Formats: sequence, structure tokens, C-alpha cells
Amino acid sequence: MDFPDLGPLWLTIRLAAVTTLFLLVVGTPIAWWLAHTRSRVKPVVEAITALPLVLPPTVLGFYLLVFLSPDALLGGLWLDATGSTLTFSFSGLILASMLYSLPFMVQPLQGAFEVVGRAPLEAAASLRASPFDAFLTVATPMALRGYLTATVLTFAHTIGEFGVVLMVGGNIPGRTKVVSIQIYEQVETINYDAAHMLAAILLVFSFAVLLAVYSFNRRFPVHVG
Repeated sequence: MDFPDLGPLWLTIRLAAVTTLFLLVVGTPIAWWLAHTRSRVKPVVEAITALPLVLPPTVLGFYLLVFLSPDALLGGLWLDATGSTLTFSFSGLILASMLYSLPFMVQPLQGAFEVVGRAPLEAAASLRASPFDAFLTVATPMALRGYLTATVLTFAHTIGEFGVVLMVGGNIPGRTKVVSIQIYEQVETINYDAAHMLAAILLVFSFAVLLAVYSFNRRFPVHVG
């Protein structure tokens, strides 16, 4: 049995790592706002954030393909600035993955911030801590479990993407060919041995991730106050 090419696996890990890092930066303020706002538009923002959970990946991928194309505003601006297209590129995959995995980052963080509540922040403010300082030194450590869960689930979810990345990135070796597409390709060519090996790697990885998250949450429950 020939050992399958591991290039797509490393590309997938790179995609998941970059996506997770960017979503930590983007998702934190969104989750913070959702956890503390009383705005009437909160349900709308929550629905938009959670939309990738129920929207078929091919639908999301199709609209991204349209909006990221060189003929669209965003795709055209990117082409003018970089000389390359967002579609069928690694940069396009990152953007698509960020949108597709957004709820896996925002929802755990929002729940963690809601558990922390306002009392610890008000106590920090009474000691003359700035809002940003209170967030870094009080809220973030108390929400650490939420950050761990959000980071791990976002990374794992990005690893398993298929429909969105296929629509936006296609199947270009070394650039957009991730492991889920590689598995599909192996099945199409009746190379079940390679497909089994790659699928087993993802299966073991996914189980290990979930086991680690649930074990950590069980051993380190949230204590507030």
C-alpha cells in the first residue's frame, strides 16, 4: 500500500492554525459585545454569527465564490492591491474558513464572558483599572476555559472543512488542496486504502480533541466571584 501524500494534511493544519489565530482576534470583541450588550440588534447579530451552523456549506461557499471573485468589490480591491485573486488561493481559504468557523469561536467565548458577569469588572474599575486592563487581567483569566474550548473547536472544525473550501479554493495541489478534498479524490479514484488512512487520521484527531476539551472542562469547572 502506497503511503498517501501528506502535503494536503500540512496545508490543512496551517489553514486551521491561521484561521484560529485570526478568529481569536476577530471573535473576542464580537463575543464580548454579545455578552454585555442590551441592544435590540443583538438577536440579529447572534443569528448572523450562528448562520454557518445551519447553512449548507455549499451555499456559503457559492456566495463567497461570488463575493470574492475579481468582478466583485472585495475581490477586485484585493486583485488591485496584491495582483492575485482571492478565489482559488490560500488567502481566500482563510477568509472562507473564518466565516465558516466563526460560531465555533464566538459562542464559547460569549458563554464564558456571560458567566464572568459584570461584578469582577466593576470591582476592578473601583481599583482604578481601565476597561482594557480589567479585560486583560480579570475577564480573560476567568474566561480561560471558554478560550480553550473556542480555540480547540475552531481548529478542529477548520480541519474538517470540505464544501466551503472546495467551492472557494478548488483543488490546487500545494495551494488549496486540503486533506478533506484529498480524501474525496482518493475515493473517486477507488483508492480506498489511502482514503482509509487519511480518514482514520482525522477520526482519531477529532476524537482526541473532543476528549481533551470535555476532560478539561470536567476537571476545571468555572468558579466566579
